[in-house]
Amino acid sequence: MTNLSTLDLQNLRHLIGGCETTHCKMQAYAQSAKDPQVQQFFQKAAQSACQSKEQLMQFLQ
Repeated sequence: MTNLSTLDLQNLRHLIGGCETTHCKMQAYAQSAKDPQVQQFFQKAAQSACQSKEQLMQFLQ
């Protein structure tokens, strides 16, 4: 693997933080949704954000 620059690390940190924020918000929206379809939509969005975060974290290993 190529060494990551400081800028690369900062960008990864920003993207990972954004994914975490999105994950938390989508979970909160899913919990407050009354309609099962809307709830499922937000749950899938939360899961997608979590998967994106995990993929980005792999660059740090």
